Amino acid sequence: MTDTDVDFESIKKTQRAGWETGDYPRVGNTLQIIAERLVEAADVRAGQRVLDVACGQGNAAIAAARRFAEATGVDYAVNLLAQGRERAAVEHLPVTFTEGDAERLPFPDESFDLVLSTVGVMFAPDHHRAADELVRVTAPGGKIALASWTPSGMIGQLFRTVGKWAPPPAGVRPATLWGTPDHLAEIFGDRVEWTGLVTQEYAFRYHSPEHYSEWFRQHYGPITRLSGTLPGRDLERFSDDLAEVARAYNRADDGTVVAQAEYLEAVGVRRV
Repeated sequence: MTDTDVDFESIKKTQRAGWETGDYPRVGNTLQIIAERLVEAADVRAGQRVLDVACGQGNAAIAAARRFAEATGVDYAVNLLAQGRERAAVEHLPVTFTEGDAERLPFPDESFDLVLSTVGVMFAPDHHRAADELVRVTAPGGKIALASWTPSGMIGQLFRTVGKWAPPPAGVRPATLWGTPDHLAEIFGDRVEWTGLVTQEYAFRYHSPEHYSEWFRQHYGPITRLSGTLPGRDLERFSDDLAEVARAYNRADDGTVVAQAEYLEAVGVRRV
């Protein structure tokens, strides 16, 4: 199956419904440190035009605005944008939040000095088109900076576990491929010179493996939506499977969860 055989628009409609279910910011806000690290790795400067793609509740846009950049966040889930606006308002940060599709960004060519995404654009089903859009809106000589979960890490295992209960649509490549240098080379080609490709770790911290499972089932939209379709016994088994992911990666010995999740921090320069 080729990309032309895949109904990406229908897939995105389903994805959007997933992100608008539950309360993703309850999970996403815990990942703020990933955005802080990314804007530091990208060396964001005051006054730069910065775009956070698939921004969710605005982690990277807010991180950039804290450094006095002119920050914009774009996402297709309007409920997440609303929470981003609330967060920015509380911190008195002038962030613009715009509804839009990562595969069809609503901005002119070469609009931004720095384009960021923290575990966001990786979920766009058409990887090549999303990469094309990131390049298109980045000014020549500007930077693209991405934080993406890896296939081999904890979140890669989480997605494989979820996939056993809800197989991904045929023809859609795994989101975690964005967490590999080879895939970035494939979808960006020679348009971006990657100056930094660093494997980082984020520690998920929860009261217990069961708490981890419950939190994701209640708040992580796609998992919340899936959980709502499962009958009682299957929901119990699914809940146990999620808890087992936390157990497998847990390094705490006091009953709590401190589980390291691997992601790729990629920083590159758009070639002129």
